[in-house]
Amino acid sequence: MRVLVTRPRPAAERTAARLSAMGHEAVILPLMQAQHLAGAVRAALSEPHQAIAVTSGEAVRVLGALGPALEPHLATPLFAVGEATARAAGDLGFTDIRIGPGTGEGLAETVAALLPPGEMLVYLAGSPRTEGFERALHQRRIEHRTAECYRMAPVHYPAETLPGLLRAGPFDAVMLYSRESARRLDAALRESGLEPADLASRFLCLSWPIRETLPDGLVCRVAAAPDEENLFQLL
Repeated sequence: MRVLVTRPRPAAERTAARLSAMGHEAVILPLMQAQHLAGAVRAALSEPHQAIAVTSGEAVRVLGALGPALEPHLATPLFAVGEATARAAGDLGFTDIRIGPGTGEGLAETVAALLPPGEMLVYLAGSPRTEGFERALHQRRIEHRTAECYRMAPVHYPAETLPGLLRAGPFDAVMLYSRESARRLDAALRESGLEPADLASRFLCLSWPIRETLPDGLVCRVAAAPDEENLFQLL
């Protein structure tokens, strides 16, 4: 299959390599790009806290940018939203990782079960983001501070980019990882004078909020759980 990968770099390269190993033709077109705010992470970690929470691999990459300054924090309990984020944190050297079920609300339940009352949690978040994790923390009266450690900015392409990709024909599938990417794709299609159905026969969504961002009438499938393993099951 010919598959369009829309997630940001460098994760897009890993996804494309996996698709190629499966025999698919992968085309990378990042629709959003992260702007890291390492200074915000340094400031947040300099304040008293007993645990760290991350809900994306991008937040882990910002932590990695701290270099040697991260070493004093590697023994701090780290709550990761799911398995992939936990693996990335482990690769950085974190030694006490507690893993959630893949959603912000589920991670809040994990925090509530494992973080002693009164201890401070630092949440390293992106922007824009869904409010599920923070809302669930408030509901459970878990003390926390949120530090925005990266911002997702749209990537703009010339109007002829998408028509150029379609010279070889429509894609068999488009992989969508965020609502922001779905919105940016819709804008790019309109800028190019194309309809979503011109681009691909199927749209594979990491979660239902992404599906709800897309126009009606498209062939869309949603991963059973919001992680790449389940997204690949849709191919």
